[in-house]
Amino acid sequence: MSTSGAPQTSGGKDILLRVRGLKRYFDVSQPLLNRLLEGKPRQILRAVSGINFDIQRGHTFALVGESGCGKSTVANLVVGLYRPTAGTIEFDGQDLAKLQRRSELAAIRRKMAMIFQDPYASLNPRWRVFNIISEPIRAFGLLDDKQAIIDRTAQLLTQVGLSPQDGQKYPHEFSGGQRQRISIARALASDPQFIVCDEPTSALDVSVQAQILNLMSELQQRLGLSYLFISHDLAVVRHMADRIGVMYLGRLCESAPADTLFENPRHPYTRLLLDTIPDIEMTGRKRVPVAGEIPNPIDPPTGCAFHPRCPRVTDVCRRERPHLRPVADGIMVACHAVDAPDHLSGSQAAG
Repeated sequence: MSTSGAPQTSGGKDILLRVRGLKRYFDVSQPLLNRLLEGKPRQILRAVSGINFDIQRGHTFALVGESGCGKSTVANLVVGLYRPTAGTIEFDGQDLAKLQRRSELAAIRRKMAMIFQDPYASLNPRWRVFNIISEPIRAFGLLDDKQAIIDRTAQLLTQVGLSPQDGQKYPHEFSGGQRQRISIARALASDPQFIVCDEPTSALDVSVQAQILNLMSELQQRLGLSYLFISHDLAVVRHMADRIGVMYLGRLCESAPADTLFENPRHPYTRLLLDTIPDIEMTGRKRVPVAGEIPNPIDPPTGCAFHPRCPRVTDVCRRERPHLRPVADGIMVACHAVDAPDHLSGSQAAG
């Protein structure tokens, strides 16, 4: 594997999750008989087309991009809901694909948890909140004593800003923000080191989003958690992430420390995404909206997948696909134009 696409990390920092060459393809073809009668080939959707990233212990790595770019597929791959078509996922130094024994897999899975996007769909409506939160404790055999499980569940409810008495209620008795707090408590029940957060605030009101994000930041600092944070909202990611990866059509087009990416975005797509953030301070800076639609991942464009929408497209962009490569300390970009003379300065790009 070429090292040009490997994330740039400082030596000596502890890597909890390491992803290399990750791919996931889905066969979305019509049934064989239909294809034979209609003379159509198989159709393969390349949801994730070979990405690399690291997540340091106690840090947050965010994947951002428009709907359909593959970021949620990455989340499902990391927690084992999908199996990779190719590539490796190493957690705490162990390659997940090489773990065969059920006990080994269970030990790793206990250290991982996931918070889903929709708090209305991710909780069993027939279960009381106590049973929802305590299920991981029972499933992983963390506690055997009934009173100990009751006490631990009460502690988890308190930890996320709810009352122990709420354990006797059903999910429909709570608001969306409260349901997401229940989801967070369930994720914490197995004492994980790493949590995948798949758009955890996108279904919530803006005021409630801030409360949930503050809670997650507080829990991270208190418990030393590591997050993979999936979002399409850069304004949300800015307050959560240490490092950000920008995805487009199954690939990373830019990866950089969060502050650097906001101050000086290198890839044209990143700049366009930043222009979608409301200008609350009313600076009057020039804004360029993201034009067009994401191409069909079954039949992607030749060369750079972003070239049909790129304001700086050239002939080489149409012919050759750029590879993610380092352009500065800790900054990786996949763009032919990144070193062009008319590249925007940080002040111009960030307004």
